Amino acid sequence: MKFQIFFFVILSLILSIVQGKTWLRADGNSSNTYNLLNSVLGGTAYEVPDCAHGSYGPHITQRVDTTLNVPIFAFHAHVAEDKEGCSMTGDRQRVEIKTYNPSPNELKGFSGETVTLSWNFRLNSQLQPSTKFFHIHQIKAKGGDDSSPIMTITPRIRSGTNVLEITYTDGNGASPRVIKSDALSIFAGKWVHAREELTYSQNGKYSLVLSRTDNGQQLMAVTENNINLWRNGAEFVRPKWGIYRSLLESNLLRDEHVLFNDFCFAKGTSDKCT
Repeated sequence: MKFQIFFFVILSLILSIVQGKTWLRADGNSSNTYNLLNSVLGGTAYEVPDCAHGSYGPHITQRVDTTLNVPIFAFHAHVAEDKEGCSMTGDRQRVEIKTYNPSPNELKGFSGETVTLSWNFRLNSQLQPSTKFFHIHQIKAKGGDDSSPIMTITPRIRSGTNVLEITYTDGNGASPRVIKSDALSIFAGKWVHAREELTYSQNGKYSLVLSRTDNGQQLMAVTENNINLWRNGAEFVRPKWGIYRSLLESNLLRDEHVLFNDFCFAKGTSDKCT
């Protein structure tokens, strides 16, 4: 079994080089999860509250998913115990992976580039958001006006209903704008494939398609043309995934375990993530 897992990882690496894509996939070795993340994403590519909540152990682990029958990443967030990093106090918590300064340039977006990203994720069928932010994916600028994410995927309570929102924030202190929203129940409890394409310019293009992994059924599609996806003074734009949520309505929240796998990164128009 160990030889098979090793062979699968090496084969995936070879394919990523040949096809011009970079892949991050769980390999089933949960004790080596952080090293695996860093080996692909570069630097210390995770932000977790392990140092404050050490009794739980790693907040990103791996396990074999009983539906997919392959190893996957599990992100764990606990309402009472987890905050940001080593802090014991605060109004938010973060369990995320990211690309950032030490990451390879192939995993960052620069001005004028077209980037495609894809990944699979599963939200628990009982996932409970609040009316505040609960980002499971962010697109953020590094440098310049980078205080707010450009794009997010966010479960939220809106008008008393649990929804999944796609939000966009222009620069210059603008407020987030919901560009697509649908009932959270459509997505929760299912493995969902996400494909995102972005052209990083001030008159850029954005598309996102969410579909079921088991039968390909499209659940949501977003297309935005002439959208500002570049921040003045930015060095690059980067993706993040995981759990980043407000605790201001902690009474509404529960401990959550969000699952991810099969992260793909690609640039250009000839060989995109699918």
